[in-house]
Amino acid sequence: MPEPSQNFSLTLHVNGTEHRVAVDARTTLLDALRDRLHLTGTKKGCALGQCGACTVLLDGRRVVSCLMLAVMAEGRQVTTIEGLAQGDDLHPVQAAFVEHDAFQCGYCTPGQIMSAVGAIREGRAGSDDEIREQMSGNLCRCGAYTNIVAAVRDAASREG
Repeated sequence: MPEPSQNFSLTLHVNGTEHRVAVDARTTLLDALRDRLHLTGTKKGCALGQCGACTVLLDGRRVVSCLMLAVMAEGRQVTTIEGLAQGDDLHPVQAAFVEHDAFQCGYCTPGQIMSAVGAIREGRAGSDDEIREQMSGNLCRCGAYTNIVAAVRDAASREG
């Protein structure tokens, strides 16, 4: 017989706003963001941590939210794709993705952008080889990799 679920009331700080949510102990951060907070920009891809579609920033560092329990994010700062732009002003990485046509179907784009923001903040976007290595955890089934690298290089040069 399965054990009864254990529910927790959490405080999640997402995109600068504090949210109180009730979750089962097994709820991933991805599911809390999408199902409880209705922030659907973070995509559910493989649910195995292999595609990077669910990448968010946790205290400024990249994490795949499908592998992280929501309870592990309590009291920490979570940034999703919805939290990057300032009103109508795109984040420099978002603007670079548009300028370099670094997306096709767009499904992986939020995770790609969040990973790029993290890599740039970590100082790990110096060369094309380094960018490819840092972005290797984010898959693009459409094959827009050349344009993604160009966009990250451009955004990194603007911020650096």
